[in-house]
Amino acid sequence: MPTGAERPASMPFQDSQYNWTDDLPVCKQSGVGFSTNQIYREDGYRQEEHPFEDRSFHCRYDDSTFLYGVFDGHEGTKAANFAMQRIAAEILLGQLIGKATDEEVKEVLRQAFIAVEKGYLESIGDLLAERTSLQFDIPDGLNSYETYQKFPDLVDKLNALNCELSAGTSAVVALVFKGRLYVANVGDSRALLCKTDSNQVLRVVQLSVDHDLRNEDELLRLSQLGLDVESVRQGSHLGNQENTRCLGNYLVKGGYREFEELASSAAEPIIAEPEIHGSIELDESCRFLLLMSRGLYKSLEEATGTEQVNKELALIAVEQFRVQSTLTGVAQAVVDKIVRIHHDVNMSTLTSGKRDDITLLVRNFNFPLPHALKSPTSQSVRFNPVVQTAPIRTIPDNEDFSSTGTGITDDNFDTSTTETSTTTSDMYPPNARITDRNAKIKPYVDFSEYYENVDKRRQEGTLPEGSPSVRIKFIEV
Repeated sequence: MPTGAERPASMPFQDSQYNWTDDLPVCKQSGVGFSTNQIYREDGYRQEEHPFEDRSFHCRYDDSTFLYGVFDGHEGTKAANFAMQRIAAEILLGQLIGKATDEEVKEVLRQAFIAVEKGYLESIGDLLAERTSLQFDIPDGLNSYETYQKFPDLVDKLNALNCELSAGTSAVVALVFKGRLYVANVGDSRALLCKTDSNQVLRVVQLSVDHDLRNEDELLRLSQLGLDVESVRQGSHLGNQENTRCLGNYLVKGGYREFEELASSAAEPIIAEPEIHGSIELDESCRFLLLMSRGLYKSLEEATGTEQVNKELALIAVEQFRVQSTLTGVAQAVVDKIVRIHHDVNMSTLTSGKRDDITLLVRNFNFPLPHALKSPTSQSVRFNPVVQTAPIRTIPDNEDFSSTGTGITDDNFDTSTTETSTTTSDMYPPNARITDRNAKIKPYVDFSEYYENVDKRRQEGTLPEGSPSVRIKFIEV
Protein backbone atom coordinates (compact mmCIF):
# COMPACT_ATOMS: atom_id res chain seq x y z
CA MET A 1 0.00 0.00 0.00
CA PRO A 2 1.45 3.42 -0.85
CA THR A 3 2.57 5.64 1.98
CA GLY A 4 0.87 8.90 2.81
CA ALA A 5 3.52 10.82 0.90
CA GLU A 6 3.03 8.69 -2.20
CA ARG A 7 -0.75 8.93 -2.31
CA PRO A 8 -2.16 11.40 -4.77
CA ALA A 9 -3.54 14.57 -3.25
CA SER A 10 -7.29 14.25 -3.56
CA MET A 11 -10.42 15.46 -1.88
CA PRO A 12 -11.77 13.25 0.91
CA PHE A 13 -14.26 10.56 -0.06
CA GLN A 14 -13.54 10.73 -3.79
CA ASP A 15 -13.95 7.63 -5.93
CA SER A 16 -10.29 6.62 -5.99
CA GLN A 17 -8.38 3.37 -5.64
CA TYR A 18 -7.24 4.32 -2.14
CA ASN A 19 -9.84 4.59 0.61
CA TRP A 20 -9.15 5.80 4.12
CA THR A 21 -11.20 2.84 5.33
CA ASP A 22 -8.38 0.63 4.03
CA ASP A 23 -6.36 1.72 7.08
CA LEU A 24 -9.02 0.66 9.59
CA PRO A 25 -8.14 -2.57 11.43
CA VAL A 26 -9.96 -5.49 9.83
CA CYS A 27 -12.27 -7.48 12.09
CA LYS A 28 -10.77 -10.96 12.30
CA GLN A 29 -14.14 -12.45 13.23
CA SER A 30 -15.54 -11.72 9.78
CA GLY A 31 -14.93 -12.48 6.13
CA VAL A 32 -16.16 -11.29 2.73
CA GLY A 33 -16.88 -13.11 -0.53
CA PHE A 34 -17.86 -11.58 -3.84
CA SER A 35 -18.44 -12.21 -7.53
CA THR A 36 -18.66 -9.73 -10.40
CA ASN A 37 -21.76 -9.53 -12.57
CA GLN A 38 -22.05 -11.72 -15.65
CA ILE A 39 -23.89 -11.85 -18.95
CA TYR A 40 -24.45 -15.47 -19.97
CA ARG A 41 -23.38 -16.38 -23.49
CA GLU A 42 -24.20 -19.53 -25.37
CA ASP A 43 -20.49 -20.18 -25.97
CA GLY A 44 -19.82 -19.94 -22.21
CA TYR A 45 -17.47 -16.98 -22.56
CA ARG A 46 -17.18 -14.90 -19.37
CA GLN A 47 -18.54 -11.42 -20.04
CA GLU A 48 -19.30 -8.63 -17.58
CA GLU A 49 -22.03 -6.07 -18.20
CA HIS A 50 -20.28 -3.35 -16.18
CA PRO A 51 -17.42 -2.93 -13.68
CA PHE A 52 -17.94 -4.27 -10.17
CA GLU A 53 -20.09 -1.75 -8.28
CA ASP A 54 -20.43 -3.30 -4.80
CA ARG A 55 -18.41 -2.00 -1.88
CA SER A 56 -17.96 -3.28 1.66
CA PHE A 57 -15.92 -2.95 4.83
CA HIS A 58 -15.55 -4.94 8.05
CA CYS A 59 -13.52 -3.18 10.69
CA ARG A 60 -12.71 -3.28 14.38
CA TYR A 61 -12.54 0.12 16.05
CA ASP A 62 -11.78 -1.08 19.58
CA ASP A 63 -12.53 -4.07 21.78
CA SER A 64 -16.22 -3.14 22.08
CA THR A 65 -16.89 -1.45 18.72
CA PHE A 66 -17.10 -3.15 15.33
CA LEU A 67 -18.61 -1.80 12.11
CA TYR A 68 -19.66 -3.65 8.95
CA GLY A 69 -21.24 -2.43 5.74
CA VAL A 70 -22.29 -3.62 2.28
CA PHE A 71 -23.13 -1.10 -0.45
CA ASP A 72 -24.83 -2.15 -3.68
CA GLY A 73 -24.09 0.61 -6.17
CA HIS A 74 -25.83 1.28 -9.45
CA GLU A 75 -24.88 3.43 -12.44
CA GLY A 76 -21.24 3.31 -11.40
CA THR A 77 -19.27 3.22 -8.17
CA LYS A 78 -19.34 6.92 -7.32
CA ALA A 79 -22.14 6.83 -4.74
CA ALA A 80 -21.20 3.43 -3.28
CA ASN A 81 -17.59 4.43 -2.81
CA PHE A 82 -18.54 7.77 -1.25
CA ALA A 83 -21.05 6.13 1.10
CA MET A 84 -18.61 3.41 2.19
CA GLN A 85 -16.00 5.94 3.28
CA ARG A 86 -18.22 8.67 4.63
CA ILE A 87 -20.56 6.49 6.67
CA ALA A 88 -17.64 4.94 8.53
CA ALA A 89 -16.37 8.43 9.34
CA GLU A 90 -19.82 9.56 10.50
CA ILE A 91 -20.02 6.67 12.98
CA LEU A 92 -16.48 5.97 14.18
CA LEU A 93 -14.85 9.39 14.53
CA GLY A 94 -16.09 10.18 18.01
CA GLN A 95 -19.85 10.14 17.47
CA LEU A 96 -20.36 7.15 19.79
CA ILE A 97 -18.49 8.66 22.73
CA GLY A 98 -20.79 8.99 25.71
CA LYS A 99 -23.71 7.24 24.00
CA ALA A 100 -25.29 4.90 26.52
CA THR A 101 -28.88 4.27 25.45
CA ASP A 102 -30.25 2.45 22.42
CA GLU A 103 -31.97 5.58 21.20
CA GLU A 104 -28.73 7.56 21.30
CA VAL A 105 -26.85 4.92 19.31
CA LYS A 106 -29.68 4.59 16.78
CA GLU A 107 -29.71 8.36 16.34
CA VAL A 108 -25.98 8.23 15.52
CA LEU A 109 -26.75 5.71 12.77
CA ARG A 110 -29.67 7.75 11.45
CA GLN A 111 -27.63 10.95 11.36
CA ALA A 112 -24.81 9.10 9.61
CA PHE A 113 -27.08 8.18 6.70
CA ILE A 114 -28.49 11.72 6.50
CA ALA A 115 -24.99 13.23 6.58
CA VAL A 116 -23.81 10.89 3.82
CA GLU A 117 -26.77 11.87 1.65
CA LYS A 118 -26.20 15.58 2.20
CA GLY A 119 -22.47 15.31 1.63
CA TYR A 120 -22.89 13.33 -1.56
CA LEU A 121 -25.37 15.78 -3.09
CA GLU A 122 -23.02 18.64 -2.21
CA SER A 123 -20.14 16.81 -3.90
CA ILE A 124 -21.91 16.74 -7.27
CA GLY A 125 -22.63 20.48 -7.40
CA ASP A 126 -20.38 20.99 -10.43
CA LEU A 127 -22.25 18.29 -12.35
CA LEU A 128 -25.59 19.90 -11.54
CA ALA A 129 -24.33 23.30 -12.69
CA GLU A 130 -23.08 21.86 -15.97
CA ARG A 131 -26.35 20.05 -16.51
CA THR A 132 -28.37 23.21 -15.91
CA SER A 133 -26.17 25.12 -18.37
CA LEU A 134 -26.72 22.50 -21.08
CA GLN A 135 -30.48 22.54 -20.52
CA PHE A 136 -30.54 26.31 -21.01
CA ASP A 137 -28.78 25.88 -24.37
CA ILE A 138 -31.66 23.76 -25.69
CA PRO A 139 -34.73 25.81 -26.79
CA ASP A 140 -38.10 25.06 -25.23
CA GLY A 141 -40.91 23.48 -27.21
CA LEU A 142 -38.88 20.73 -28.90
CA ASN A 143 -39.68 17.07 -28.41
CA SER A 144 -36.96 14.51 -27.82
CA TYR A 145 -36.60 13.58 -31.51
CA GLU A 146 -36.36 17.21 -32.66
CA THR A 147 -33.90 18.04 -29.92
CA TYR A 148 -31.56 15.25 -30.92
CA GLN A 149 -31.80 16.12 -34.63
CA LYS A 150 -30.79 19.73 -33.99
CA PHE A 151 -28.46 19.40 -30.99
CA PRO A 152 -26.98 15.88 -31.03
CA ASP A 153 -23.79 16.86 -29.19
CA LEU A 154 -25.68 18.63 -26.42
CA VAL A 155 -28.04 15.70 -26.01
CA ASP A 156 -25.14 13.23 -25.78
CA LYS A 157 -23.44 15.36 -23.13
CA LEU A 158 -26.69 15.74 -21.24
CA ASN A 159 -27.32 11.98 -21.30
CA ALA A 160 -23.81 11.31 -20.01
CA LEU A 161 -24.35 13.77 -17.15
CA ASN A 162 -27.73 12.25 -16.31
CA CYS A 163 -26.13 8.83 -16.13
CA GLU A 164 -23.50 10.14 -13.73
CA LEU A 165 -26.12 11.92 -11.64
CA SER A 166 -28.09 8.67 -11.43
CA ALA A 167 -25.33 6.98 -9.45
CA GLY A 168 -26.78 5.70 -6.20
CA THR A 169 -26.46 2.84 -3.76
CA SER A 170 -28.33 0.61 -1.38
CA ALA A 171 -26.66 0.29 2.01
CA VAL A 172 -26.85 -2.06 4.97
CA VAL A 173 -24.70 -1.27 8.00
CA ALA A 174 -24.27 -3.34 11.16
CA LEU A 175 -22.77 -1.90 14.33
CA VAL A 176 -21.64 -4.02 17.27
CA PHE A 177 -21.33 -1.66 20.23
CA LYS A 178 -20.79 -2.74 23.84
CA GLY A 179 -22.12 -6.23 23.22
CA ARG A 180 -25.23 -5.15 21.34
CA LEU A 181 -26.11 -5.26 17.64
CA TYR A 182 -27.69 -2.46 15.59
CA VAL A 183 -28.59 -2.66 11.88
CA ALA A 184 -29.55 0.21 9.57
CA ASN A 185 -30.40 0.04 5.88
CA VAL A 186 -31.80 1.77 2.83
CA GLY A 187 -32.64 -0.09 -0.36
CA ASP A 188 -32.67 -3.85 -0.76
CA SER A 189 -29.36 -5.05 0.66
CA ARG A 190 -30.09 -7.49 3.49
CA ALA A 191 -28.97 -8.38 6.99
CA LEU A 192 -29.76 -11.84 8.38
CA LEU A 193 -29.06 -12.81 11.99
CA CYS A 194 -28.88 -16.55 12.62
CA LYS A 195 -29.54 -17.49 16.24
CA THR A 196 -30.69 -20.53 18.17
CA ASP A 197 -33.83 -20.64 20.28
CA SER A 198 -34.40 -22.46 23.57
CA ASN A 199 -34.79 -25.75 21.67
CA GLN A 200 -31.45 -25.28 19.87
CA VAL A 201 -33.23 -24.60 16.58
CA LEU A 202 -31.33 -22.22 14.32
CA ARG A 203 -33.60 -19.31 13.45
CA VAL A 204 -33.02 -16.78 10.70
CA VAL A 205 -34.15 -13.24 11.47
CA GLN A 206 -34.10 -10.57 8.77
CA LEU A 207 -32.96 -7.34 10.43
CA SER A 208 -33.28 -5.15 7.33
CA VAL A 209 -36.23 -3.94 5.29
CA ASP A 210 -36.44 -4.36 1.50
CA HIS A 211 -37.35 -0.91 0.23
CA ASP A 212 -38.91 -1.95 -3.06
CA LEU A 213 -42.30 -1.98 -4.77
CA ARG A 214 -43.36 -5.15 -2.94
CA ASN A 215 -43.16 -3.39 0.40
CA GLU A 216 -46.70 -2.40 1.44
CA ASP A 217 -45.46 0.16 3.96
CA GLU A 218 -43.45 1.89 1.26
CA LEU A 219 -46.41 1.89 -1.12
CA LEU A 220 -48.51 3.48 1.62
CA ARG A 221 -45.88 6.17 2.12
CA LEU A 222 -45.85 6.90 -1.61
CA SER A 223 -49.65 7.08 -1.72
CA GLN A 224 -49.61 9.65 1.07
CA LEU A 225 -47.36 11.76 -1.15
CA GLY A 226 -50.01 11.73 -3.87
CA LEU A 227 -48.66 9.04 -6.19
CA ASP A 228 -50.93 6.56 -7.96
CA VAL A 229 -50.05 3.41 -6.05
CA GLU A 230 -51.79 1.04 -8.47
CA SER A 231 -49.80 2.46 -11.36
CA VAL A 232 -46.63 2.29 -9.29
CA ARG A 233 -47.37 -1.29 -8.22
CA GLN A 234 -47.73 -2.42 -11.83
CA GLY A 235 -44.47 -0.84 -12.88
CA SER A 236 -41.05 -2.24 -12.09
CA HIS A 237 -39.28 1.06 -11.52
CA LEU A 238 -39.63 4.36 -9.74
CA GLY A 239 -38.03 6.79 -12.11
CA ASN A 240 -34.76 5.12 -13.06
CA GLN A 241 -34.46 2.63 -10.19
CA GLU A 242 -36.37 -0.12 -8.40
CA ASN A 243 -35.83 0.93 -4.78
CA THR A 244 -37.97 3.37 -2.81
CA ARG A 245 -34.98 4.42 -0.68
CA CYS A 246 -31.31 4.84 -1.47
CA LEU A 247 -28.26 7.03 -0.99
CA GLY A 248 -27.42 9.28 -3.92
CA ASN A 249 -29.22 9.27 -7.31
CA TYR A 250 -30.07 12.94 -7.64
CA LEU A 251 -32.39 12.40 -10.60
CA VAL A 252 -35.08 10.63 -8.52
CA LYS A 253 -34.68 13.12 -5.69
CA GLY A 254 -34.00 16.72 -6.62
CA GLY A 255 -34.99 15.97 -10.21
CA TYR A 256 -37.93 13.65 -9.55
CA ARG A 257 -40.46 15.89 -11.34
CA GLU A 258 -38.80 15.06 -14.66
CA PHE A 259 -40.24 11.53 -14.39
CA GLU A 260 -43.89 11.26 -15.35
CA GLU A 261 -44.77 8.67 -12.70
CA LEU A 262 -43.14 10.77 -9.94
CA ALA A 263 -44.12 14.29 -11.00
CA SER A 264 -47.31 14.38 -8.91
CA SER A 265 -45.51 13.68 -5.63
CA ALA A 266 -45.85 16.37 -2.97
CA ALA A 267 -42.23 15.80 -1.86
CA GLU A 268 -39.22 13.74 -2.82
CA PRO A 269 -40.57 10.17 -3.09
CA ILE A 270 -37.17 8.43 -2.90
CA ILE A 271 -35.57 9.10 0.47
CA ALA A 272 -32.38 8.30 2.37
CA GLU A 273 -33.97 7.82 5.80
CA PRO A 274 -32.79 4.41 7.09
CA GLU A 275 -34.77 1.72 8.83
CA ILE A 276 -32.97 0.85 12.07
CA HIS A 277 -33.27 -2.36 14.07
CA GLY A 278 -31.79 -2.92 17.52
CA SER A 279 -30.48 -3.22 19.88
CA ILE A 280 -30.07 -6.97 20.07
CA GLU A 281 -28.04 -8.40 22.93
CA LEU A 282 -25.30 -10.62 21.55
CA ASP A 283 -25.67 -13.57 23.90
CA GLU A 284 -24.82 -17.22 23.33
CA SER A 285 -27.89 -17.70 21.13
CA CYS A 286 -26.53 -15.34 18.44
CA ARG A 287 -24.51 -17.51 16.04
CA PHE A 288 -23.57 -15.47 12.98
CA LEU A 289 -24.62 -12.47 10.89
CA LEU A 290 -24.91 -12.26 7.10
CA LEU A 291 -24.82 -8.93 5.24
CA MET A 292 -25.40 -9.17 1.50
CA SER A 293 -26.08 -7.23 -1.65
CA ARG A 294 -29.26 -7.91 -3.61
CA GLY A 295 -27.44 -10.01 -6.18
CA LEU A 296 -26.91 -12.88 -3.73
CA TYR A 297 -30.45 -13.66 -2.68
CA LYS A 298 -31.98 -12.64 -6.02
CA SER A 299 -29.72 -15.06 -7.89
CA LEU A 300 -30.79 -17.91 -5.60
CA GLU A 301 -34.46 -16.97 -5.97
CA GLU A 302 -34.22 -16.81 -9.75
CA ALA A 303 -32.36 -20.09 -10.07
CA THR A 304 -34.38 -22.22 -7.64
CA GLY A 305 -37.73 -20.47 -7.39
CA THR A 306 -37.54 -20.77 -3.61
CA GLU A 307 -39.93 -18.76 -1.49
CA GLN A 308 -37.73 -19.14 1.58
CA VAL A 309 -34.49 -17.73 0.31
CA ASN A 310 -33.30 -16.60 3.75
CA LYS A 311 -33.60 -20.16 5.03
CA GLU A 312 -31.75 -21.53 2.02
CA LEU A 313 -28.95 -19.01 2.46
CA ALA A 314 -28.60 -19.95 6.12
CA LEU A 315 -28.41 -23.64 5.21
CA ILE A 316 -25.69 -23.04 2.66
CA ALA A 317 -23.75 -20.93 5.17
CA VAL A 318 -24.01 -23.64 7.85
CA GLU A 319 -22.81 -26.19 5.31
CA GLN A 320 -19.73 -24.10 4.58
CA PHE A 321 -19.00 -23.46 8.25
CA ARG A 322 -18.60 -27.22 8.56
CA VAL A 323 -15.95 -27.56 5.84
CA GLN A 324 -14.10 -24.25 5.46
CA SER A 325 -11.10 -23.18 7.52
CA THR A 326 -11.59 -19.37 7.43
CA LEU A 327 -14.54 -17.00 7.51
CA THR A 328 -13.46 -15.53 4.19
CA GLY A 329 -13.56 -19.08 2.87
CA VAL A 330 -17.08 -19.50 4.24
CA ALA A 331 -18.32 -16.28 2.60
CA GLN A 332 -16.64 -16.98 -0.74
CA ALA A 333 -17.81 -20.59 -0.82
CA VAL A 334 -21.44 -19.51 -0.29
CA VAL A 335 -21.11 -16.98 -3.11
CA ASP A 336 -19.45 -19.50 -5.42
CA LYS A 337 -22.14 -22.10 -4.84
CA ILE A 338 -24.96 -19.68 -5.63
CA VAL A 339 -23.11 -18.38 -8.68
CA ARG A 340 -22.69 -21.94 -9.95
CA ILE A 341 -26.36 -22.77 -9.37
CA HIS A 342 -27.49 -19.63 -11.20
CA HIS A 343 -25.04 -20.22 -14.04
CA ASP A 344 -26.04 -23.87 -14.54
CA VAL A 345 -29.75 -23.07 -14.60
CA ASN A 346 -29.30 -20.28 -17.13
CA MET A 347 -27.00 -22.27 -19.38
CA SER A 348 -29.26 -25.33 -19.33
CA THR A 349 -32.27 -23.34 -20.50
CA LEU A 350 -30.34 -21.96 -23.48
CA THR A 351 -31.84 -18.53 -22.89
CA SER A 352 -29.92 -15.31 -22.55
CA GLY A 353 -29.67 -14.10 -18.99
CA LYS A 354 -27.45 -12.23 -16.63
CA ARG A 355 -26.51 -11.93 -12.99
CA ASP A 356 -25.79 -8.88 -10.87
CA ASP A 357 -22.76 -8.18 -8.66
CA ILE A 358 -22.69 -10.23 -5.47
CA THR A 359 -21.18 -9.45 -2.07
CA LEU A 360 -21.57 -11.46 1.14
CA LEU A 361 -20.11 -10.47 4.51
CA VAL A 362 -20.10 -13.08 7.29
CA ARG A 363 -19.62 -12.07 10.92
CA ASN A 364 -19.25 -15.00 13.27
CA PHE A 365 -20.25 -14.72 16.92
CA ASN A 366 -19.91 -18.27 18.27
CA PHE A 367 -20.85 -20.70 15.50
CA PRO A 368 -18.48 -23.71 15.33
CA LEU A 369 -15.77 -23.58 12.67
CA PRO A 370 -14.20 -27.00 13.30
CA HIS A 371 -11.52 -26.72 10.61
CA ALA A 372 -10.36 -23.23 11.58
CA LEU A 373 -6.67 -22.61 11.04
CA LYS A 374 -4.75 -21.74 14.20
CA SER A 375 -1.66 -19.57 14.08
CA PRO A 376 1.31 -21.41 15.70
CA THR A 377 2.96 -18.11 16.60
CA SER A 378 0.13 -17.23 18.95
CA GLN A 379 0.42 -20.40 21.02
CA SER A 380 3.14 -21.51 23.40
CA VAL A 381 4.70 -24.95 22.99
CA ARG A 382 4.91 -27.22 26.00
CA PHE A 383 5.67 -30.87 26.61
CA ASN A 384 3.21 -33.24 28.24
CA PRO A 385 0.27 -30.89 27.68
CA VAL A 386 -3.20 -31.56 28.98
CA VAL A 387 -5.41 -31.34 25.89
CA GLN A 388 -9.09 -30.49 26.26
CA THR A 389 -11.40 -30.85 23.29
CA ALA A 390 -15.08 -30.08 22.88
CA PRO A 391 -16.56 -32.43 20.27
CA ILE A 392 -18.75 -30.78 17.62
CA ARG A 393 -21.52 -32.98 16.34
CA THR A 394 -22.48 -32.53 12.71
CA ILE A 395 -25.85 -31.22 11.58
CA PRO A 396 -28.20 -34.09 10.77
CA ASP A 397 -29.62 -34.51 7.30
CA ASN A 398 -33.22 -34.42 8.55
CA GLU A 399 -33.23 -30.72 9.43
CA ASP A 400 -36.55 -29.51 10.72
CA PHE A 401 -37.76 -26.04 9.77
CA SER A 402 -40.69 -24.41 11.45
CA SER A 403 -43.35 -22.58 9.48
CA THR A 404 -43.14 -19.48 11.65
CA GLY A 405 -39.40 -19.08 11.43
CA THR A 406 -36.35 -20.55 9.85
CA GLY A 407 -34.40 -23.01 11.90
CA ILE A 408 -32.42 -26.18 12.07
CA THR A 409 -33.39 -28.70 14.71
CA ASP A 410 -29.96 -29.61 15.88
CA ASP A 411 -28.16 -30.34 19.11
CA ASN A 412 -24.72 -29.71 17.74
CA PHE A 413 -24.67 -26.30 19.37
CA ASP A 414 -24.66 -27.85 22.85
CA THR A 415 -21.03 -27.52 23.85
CA SER A 416 -21.57 -28.16 27.54
CA THR A 417 -20.15 -31.69 27.31
CA THR A 418 -16.38 -31.64 27.30
CA GLU A 419 -14.05 -34.60 26.91
CA THR A 420 -10.64 -34.35 28.53
CA SER A 421 -7.66 -36.42 27.44
CA THR A 422 -4.18 -36.36 28.91
CA THR A 423 -1.10 -37.18 26.90
CA THR A 424 2.32 -38.00 28.37
CA SER A 425 5.65 -38.14 26.67
CA ASP A 426 7.22 -41.58 26.28
CA MET A 427 10.63 -40.04 26.60
CA TYR A 428 10.46 -40.83 30.34
CA PRO A 429 8.82 -43.73 32.16
CA PRO A 430 5.44 -43.06 33.80
CA ASN A 431 6.99 -43.18 37.30
CA ALA A 432 9.86 -40.85 36.43
CA ARG A 433 10.48 -38.06 38.88
CA ILE A 434 10.42 -34.46 37.62
CA THR A 435 13.97 -33.92 38.97
CA ASP A 436 15.25 -36.81 36.79
CA ARG A 437 14.31 -34.92 33.61
CA ASN A 438 17.34 -32.65 33.91
CA ALA A 439 19.78 -35.53 34.50
CA LYS A 440 22.51 -36.41 31.97
CA ILE A 441 21.73 -39.12 29.45
CA LYS A 442 24.20 -42.01 29.50
CA PRO A 443 26.05 -42.70 26.24
CA TYR A 444 24.38 -45.37 24.24
CA VAL A 445 27.31 -46.06 21.82
CA ASP A 446 30.61 -47.48 23.18
CA PHE A 447 33.63 -46.12 21.20
CA SER A 448 36.29 -47.55 23.53
CA GLU A 449 37.26 -50.40 21.17
CA TYR A 450 37.61 -47.94 18.29
CA TYR A 451 39.98 -45.72 20.27
CA GLU A 452 42.03 -48.71 21.47
CA ASN A 453 42.58 -49.86 17.88
CA VAL A 454 43.50 -46.34 16.74
CA ASP A 455 46.11 -46.03 19.53
CA LYS A 456 47.49 -49.49 18.72
CA ARG A 457 47.87 -48.70 14.99
CA ARG A 458 49.49 -45.37 15.84
CA GLN A 459 52.09 -47.08 18.05
CA GLU A 460 52.81 -49.67 15.35
CA GLY A 461 53.11 -46.95 12.74
CA THR A 462 50.45 -48.54 10.57
CA LEU A 463 47.87 -45.77 10.93
CA PRO A 464 46.85 -44.63 7.38
CA GLU A 465 47.84 -41.13 6.28
CA GLY A 466 45.13 -38.50 6.65
CA SER A 467 43.69 -40.15 9.76
CA PRO A 468 42.82 -37.73 12.56
CA SER A 469 45.69 -37.15 14.94
CA VAL A 470 43.47 -35.48 17.49
CA ARG A 471 41.06 -37.56 19.50
CA ILE A 472 37.47 -36.32 19.30
CA LYS A 473 35.88 -35.69 22.66
CA PHE A 474 32.18 -36.46 23.09
CA ILE A 475 30.38 -34.44 25.69
CA GLU A 476 27.61 -36.10 27.59
CA VAL A 477 24.47 -34.06 27.96
